[in-house]
Amino acid sequence: MKRTIRRRRVGSPQLIAHHTSKGCNLTPGDLLGRGTLYGADPSSSGSLMQLTHDGRQSLQLSGNEPRSFLQDGDEITMHAYAHASGLTRIGFGECTGKVATAP
Repeated sequence: MKRTIRRRRVGSPQLIAHHTSKGCNLTPGDLLGRGTLYGADPSSSGSLMQLTHDGRQSLQLSGNEPRSFLQDGDEITMHAYAHASGLTRIGFGECTGKVATAP
């Protein structure tokens, strides 16, 4: 799925102003979260909640297993990058986590 930052509601200047308005020390390399990025069509949904319409519509996983929410033991792997013609591709590599059973 392709995500787009073009449809964001908060721009970088607003994000930096919010981050630093109470004296927080912003330094080079800090990561600033923008929330879920998505596009206009259903194929560009940016989260499981969007893909499943708040859990009302299940997805088909490999093996035809339906799923609307994450379950104990699920393993999630995320990877992302940004690129544009003539510029260096950047990304944060791969991040994997496993949903643990609540105590």
